[in-house]
Amino acid sequence: MRSIRAAAVGAVTLSLALAASACGGGSSTGGGSNDAPKTLTYWASNQGTSIEVDKKVLQPELDKFEKQTGIKVKFEVVPWADLLNRILTATTSGQGPDVLNIGNTWSASLQATGALLPWDAKNFGKIGGKDRFVDSALGSTGVTGQDPAAVPLYSMAYALYYNKKIFADAGIAKPPATWAELVADGKKIQAKGKNVLGAEGANVSENIHHVFVFAKQHGADFFTADGKADFANDGAVAAVKQYVDLMAKDKAIPKGNAEYAQNQSVSDFAKGNTAMLLWQSASANLKNQGMSEADYGIAPVPVQSGTPGAGAQANSMVAGINMAVFKNTHNLDGATKFVKFMTSDDEQKILNKAYSTIPPVKGAQSDPAFDTPANAVLKNTLATSAVALPQVAAESQFETTVGTAVKDLFADAAAGRTVTTEAVKAKLLKAQQQMPAK
Repeated sequence: MRSIRAAAVGAVTLSLALAASACGGGSSTGGGSNDAPKTLTYWASNQGTSIEVDKKVLQPELDKFEKQTGIKVKFEVVPWADLLNRILTATTSGQGPDVLNIGNTWSASLQATGALLPWDAKNFGKIGGKDRFVDSALGSTGVTGQDPAAVPLYSMAYALYYNKKIFADAGIAKPPATWAELVADGKKIQAKGKNVLGAEGANVSENIHHVFVFAKQHGADFFTADGKADFANDGAVAAVKQYVDLMAKDKAIPKGNAEYAQNQSVSDFAKGNTAMLLWQSASANLKNQGMSEADYGIAPVPVQSGTPGAGAQANSMVAGINMAVFKNTHNLDGATKFVKFMTSDDEQKILNKAYSTIPPVKGAQSDPAFDTPANAVLKNTLATSAVALPQVAAESQFETTVGTAVKDLFADAAAGRTVTTEAVKAKLLKAQQQMPAK
């Protein structure tokens, strides 16, 4: 599933030297060298609750594309745990697909390899223009000032999912809008014998997503303006400590969640074992696990005070999936036609409905399906209070080093060890030392 990308990030060391060796995998079935290739290879990311679900969603659409263009798409759904390493191997071996999905937070790191097709004005023109896409999604497609390395496909945002019955039984009338309210509500929920908040403490990417947002709420970041790692500044330290303290101090996150890394917190929530969940576009996932939409509500992720918005009131990272093309594909025309098809208004409506995600294409967002109460929260978050993760070449290493530091701190909290400000700072300094020199 989407958030399991953590395992893939852990083994990454990106190099600019990869640029020259990338190669796509389209093959020609025509009779001569001038015939356009009639096949494309495509690596899809695992968006549904299983690979089989993704196959059922995607195959009818790929059949539709073949009928329209005569181009057959040979696709594979790649688990998040394998995807990034598979992509990096493809850049060096030349045995890669023509088109692939990437986590949008990887865009700048993969862009730095030089392996992906730049989406300049000419290439965007082939798929209807850059202005078809919403600005927040375009903000996670590569380094600012450079042509994007990918095109937005699915947009997601974090929200607070809460169990209506557990809230009613605890006498809580509305979801918490601030972290202080969440902690206070948690005490009422605990008094009724229920767990408060689920988390994936051993999932490094989930950890990064949350502490990045906490840092923004503390007016801080993990990188300086020129892209230099700055993990141990006061705001970043406060952000990490506040997140881990939800387990260590506030007892809101159960200690067992320190070992969660495979979306167990979603299953706990779906089973009614946890009152709240912070997750990216979870509705389809919860439905597939048997939880009715009538059983839960959805609200913006809490902020320090007031209401979500820009600046220190940011309450989500800009989550999502981008679509990229290997620069040296043998079927550039077919690949761009496929990207155009997948990002067309009609396909965006079909695919994003299937995955309970939000279309990053403006024309598709007008569909009433994306105005449900749940989707309205996600859409508003993306438009007004979500921030892109740092678009720097070392982003993948950032996820690995800081995400692992938070994982270790959760392990300390679960073991009953005191998580002090000094301990947090020491972990973040160690993480910073592991980063490549800029």
